[in-house]
Amino acid sequence: GGVAALSCSSISTAFGQDKTPIKVGILHSLSGTMAISETALKETALMTIADINAKGGVMGRMLEPVVVDPASNWPLFAEKARQLLTQDKVAVVFGCWTSVSRKSVLPVFKELNGLLFYPVQYEGEELERNVFYTGAAPNQQAIPATEYLMSKEGGAAKRFFLLGTDYVYPRTTNKILRAFLKAKGVADADIMEEYTPFGHADYQTIIAKIKKFASEGKKTAVVSTINGDSNVPFYKELGNQGLNAKDVPVVAFSVGEEELRGVDTKPLVGHLAAWNYFMSLKNPANDAFRKQWADYAKAKKLPGADKPLTNDPMEAAYVGIHMWKQAVEKAKSTDTDKVVAAMGGQSFKAPNGFTIKMDEKNHHLHKSVFIGEV
Repeated sequence: GGVAALSCSSISTAFGQDKTPIKVGILHSLSGTMAISETALKETALMTIADINAKGGVMGRMLEPVVVDPASNWPLFAEKARQLLTQDKVAVVFGCWTSVSRKSVLPVFKELNGLLFYPVQYEGEELERNVFYTGAAPNQQAIPATEYLMSKEGGAAKRFFLLGTDYVYPRTTNKILRAFLKAKGVADADIMEEYTPFGHADYQTIIAKIKKFASEGKKTAVVSTINGDSNVPFYKELGNQGLNAKDVPVVAFSVGEEELRGVDTKPLVGHLAAWNYFMSLKNPANDAFRKQWADYAKAKKLPGADKPLTNDPMEAAYVGIHMWKQAVEKAKSTDTDKVVAAMGGQSFKAPNGFTIKMDEKNHHLHKSVFIGEV
């Protein structure tokens, strides 16, 4: 009987009746300076996976998440990525937030021919065969936001204070913005650039600098690429020093609903963020997404479940996982090369209210831009 049973199982596998779970990796910082932002992405991935499983899985197979904590430690991201691909044998990894973590894992994904879905806005200037980028590039966030600040309705800013965390994403984005501003006739003397380390907590001196820069006669705006938990002391200090949006608007590219949770937002009313999704968008796809998240947060007793918040990177993570599922089903395989080939042109009705499409060639999504106010 043993032989017959073996041959049966091999035949059924050949006909796509494989019922073994598909392992998928989740690579997000659950501790350290980036946990404030990344923990929600881990939970979004788990929610999306549970939902896919409840609806029959992928090709009739359940997804089995493998969660690791790279702890806001950039070299550790590479180690954990290697562990997921070689030991856990995951078919795909959903993860990373900072560009420095993504740059750290890239060589591992290339060497092992793994597949990474990266859900956060970044500096662009990258196209890796093993990565799909579901967040914004600068033309989908930073440049439209800066154009808005220069427009009449955005306050007609003439001077720009570029403030960021000291790593590749803020520096490269600001290099792109500086070139854009110069092309629009903004003089070098009207652009100031400052960087603070990850985890920086004392913004008194910097806010004083911004006030001085803004007091020199021309309408000033701040463009913030501060990442992680530094956003909390930054916004608190903004409030303390009474820097209001009417006088000096701040537009952020790395602050969503989640990062403002721990801040008194009364003094911050009117400050801005540019994203491809906001929780407050009114459409049926977003209503469903918000409800799904609220129910999940409550069932899992997540911190803050009494006030469940969704944000842009959560939406991008959710869209990426669904598009991966669609590509696997189109390819009838979890093999990296086949999935990569099937990803181009995938489309998905996203919570931002649009059907968004993965470009046929360049591994980035076609996205719409929104400017939101606190």
